[in-house]
Amino acid sequence: MTDPDSLRSTWLGRVAEAEGVTALEEVRLAALGKKGEIALKMRELGKMTPEERQTTGAALNRVKDEIDAALRARKLALEDAALEAKLAGEWLDVTLPGRPRPQGTIHPVSQVMDEVTAIFADMGFSVAEGPQVESDWYNFDALNIPPEHPARQEHDTFFMARAEGDTRPPHVLRTHTSPVQIRAMEAMGAPLRIICPGRVYRMDMDQTHTPMFHQVEGLAIGRDISMANLKWTLEEFCRAFFEVDEVELRFRASHFPFTEPSAEVDIRCDWSGGQLKIGQGESWLEILGSGMVHPKVLQAGGIDPAEWQGFAFGMGIDRIAMLKYGIPDLRAFFESDLRWLRHYGFAAGDVPSVSGGLSR
Repeated sequence: MTDPDSLRSTWLGRVAEAEGVTALEEVRLAALGKKGEIALKMRELGKMTPEERQTTGAALNRVKDEIDAALRARKLALEDAALEAKLAGEWLDVTLPGRPRPQGTIHPVSQVMDEVTAIFADMGFSVAEGPQVESDWYNFDALNIPPEHPARQEHDTFFMARAEGDTRPPHVLRTHTSPVQIRAMEAMGAPLRIICPGRVYRMDMDQTHTPMFHQVEGLAIGRDISMANLKWTLEEFCRAFFEVDEVELRFRASHFPFTEPSAEVDIRCDWSGGQLKIGQGESWLEILGSGMVHPKVLQAGGIDPAEWQGFAFGMGIDRIAMLKYGIPDLRAFFESDLRWLRHYGFAAGDVPSVSGGLSR
């Protein structure tokens, strides 16, 4: 049997001579592997007398431990040497700009909500909010919408399911943010100046409509408020939001149950070259509905129409976002492809200024 001291000398020498991690692993397997020389020597212990087995076995275990420690130390030394060589052969230009990292972006609808809020805040309007599940009274009756109105039919409005025997008033997913106006009048009275942004729901499902969309409505109540104040407010908003010096609005007579008189509002624009330009050209584009608040609506909100009057307006946030930022298809707002949001989304530093533009 080979002398343990001779084994120690041989394998420690081979460990020291290994030039790389791969060569060192080969030495480890040859010495300490299941079929390595040390393992083979350990198997020979069964042929020895008890006294020889005790002495030789202990010696072989000491040799095994010494070789294992030498392997570990040599591996660390080789890895450190490889790192030193790599560092010596590479260099880093600390003047180069950092690598860009993907960042989250703000959805255009959220961005436009912030812009609209900032612009109207500059004109003295505060933000009012209300529930998205509304009672039939707040969503229709209080807004002077009669029972026979088409909007109150199940094919136009999402009615909440009711259990048999439920005697509570019917509830719906709100079809507009106008119920918030009633709640604000009840809570704050007059005078009043608010906007009501939020989600609304209607049974519209085609290429230009979705069952859930976003709307902002405005309400101003005072003793001497007139259509002239409404026109000025909308002109200032359009000028700030579309970032143009001049805008021209056209009011067309219309009918809404909650306003009297009522008007659709068009804005002068130009479509030449396939690009929309607000404030110039010979075309007109409808952007919102408006009018003077109907006396019955004021009464429903607890305000005396003989003493107070006001105007109201409403517009689709998704629609004005598309117009301002050139988004071609309403359905894009609900696409799951993140490439769309990276293209149309806004960095967190893009915040609306009170003039309607973006600042960083």
